[in-house]
Parts: sequence; C-alpha cells; structure tokens
Amino acid sequence: MAFISMMTEEEATGSGAAAMFDRARETYGYVPNHTRLFAHRPRVYEAWRQLVAAVTENMDERRYELATIAAARRLRSSYCTLAHGKVLADRFLAAPSVRDVVLDHRRADLDEVEIAVMDLAEKVVDDATSVVPGDIARLHNLGLSDAEIFEVVLAASARCFFSKTLDALCVQADAIYAALDPELRDTLTVGRPIASS
Repeated sequence: MAFISMMTEEEATGSGAAAMFDRARETYGYVPNHTRLFAHRPRVYEAWRQLVAAVTENMDERRYELATIAAARRLRSSYCTLAHGKVLADRFLAAPSVRDVVLDHRRADLDEVEIAVMDLAEKVVDDATSVVPGDIARLHNLGLSDAEIFEVVLAASARCFFSKTLDALCVQADAIYAALDPELRDTLTVGRPIASS
C-alpha cells in the first residue's frame, strides 16, 4: 500500500488528472498505479513524458529498453523492471532470454554493444562519478557516437527519477504483472512486491 493516497477516478476531476486517467485507459486499458500517484501533480507527469519522448526520439528502442532495465534492476525497482522486462519480452526477446538479461546480462545472449550499454547504465545508477574515460572509450570503440552514449546516460539518469519517486512512496507494480510467466515475474520482482489489486 502506498504511503500517500493514490488518486481515485472520482477525485480525478481536474482537467490535468482527468486527462491523465483517460490517456492511461487508452494506452493500457486501465489506470496504472503510477498514474494514480502522479495525478497529484499532472504537470510533473507531463514533463516526465516529454523527457522520455526527447530521450528516445533518436534512440534505438531495444537499446533504450536494455539501458532502462539495467538501471531499474540496479535501483531495485520492481515496478520499472517488470514494466520494461515485459516490453523486452513482448517486442525483442523470449521470456527466458529476458530472465537471463536481468539475472546477469554479461552471460545473456546479447552482443558486445548491448552488454557495454547495460554496464554503463549500471555505473550511472551505482555511482555516476565512477564512470571513467575507459567506459566511454569502450562504447566509442564499439561504434557508438557521442550522441548515442549521451542517450544511454540520459535513459539511466531519467530512470532514477521515476523509479525512486515510485519506490520512495511505496507505489507497487500493477496487479496485472502477476499474470506474467512465474519465472520471469519472480526474476523481475527485484524490490517491492506486486500490488495485490
């Protein structure tokens, strides 16, 4: 249970909150818990959506998901690891491969660039001051441009904001994630539990 109130349908009467609920229903088919939280401050949520859109505008989608799941796992954010693990499983990798990526991406069936991207995202989350020129040179040597490396850092940094906001207030992943393949679900649940309803 969240530490502060989650906005209900009845309370979402302001134009910003009501619009958030409507957009969520169109996108997901239900109103996720993160929407119910951010409905307290719709402008913040809209700024978040704009930030993600700007980060991903030119970024390879699979690379974004891998950087994001590396960051979310390191942050111990079940909500974000479940959400982005599901995207990986739905669009890019078989469920067992997603499980392998989350358990140890260096031993999973990823290429050198993807491993290096996830390594950098983890370092950004763990201690951004631990990133050294060699980390950047590694990605340059694998063919990434400065702009592409910047995108990886942006994806990991942005995830810190969203994941920490949800976890600081105990906003649990939506109950719908309980229906995932049990092995995958358990692997992606790296912090707080999935909501029961």
